[in-house]
Amino acid sequence: MSSNTNRAYVEAFQQGDEAAFEWIYQQYRGPLYQFIYRFTNEEQLSIDVVQDTFLQIQKDKDKYDAQKASFKTYLFQIAYNKMINKMKRRAKLKKILPFLVVEHRDIDIVDQLNVRFALQKLKEDHRAVIILSYYHRLTHEEIADVLAIPMGTVKSRLHHAIGQLKKILEVDDRGNERTI
Repeated sequence: MSSNTNRAYVEAFQQGDEAAFEWIYQQYRGPLYQFIYRFTNEEQLSIDVVQDTFLQIQKDKDKYDAQKASFKTYLFQIAYNKMINKMKRRAKLKKILPFLVVEHRDIDIVDQLNVRFALQKLKEDHRAVIILSYYHRLTHEEIADVLAIPMGTVKSRLHHAIGQLKKILEVDDRGNERTI
């Protein structure tokens, strides 16, 4: 693939050409997936990162600047940043509330039921942000859009909901069960 051909498709995509976007997707989804998979060795995470990367470039198609980097570099940079953010978020979740990170093989049925019970005890607005964030992996911005609330409210509700869950489930700040 020549750089002129690539540039023509990128320019057409930036002007709203869906066929150009499809061409870009076909050219780069495989290499992006392979990069993320080789880094993480996780199929679903790799699929999610590739999807999120293409959603991001569709949303911000006017932000790419050919003077700063090649389109391939731009895509890989977005994918890498999304992957790192997801991995950091997962690590943080496991540390704060390990049972909210959905890995059912590692959680016994009693813990799963305890979490469900605890979620039901939360106020509806707090329960919504927890479920959207931890179970559906939406960003704060996406949660704000879904719930039609400001992003600051999302962050505040998450903070309060996590605090409530810790109290209900008797978990300390390191993710350990409190001893009574």
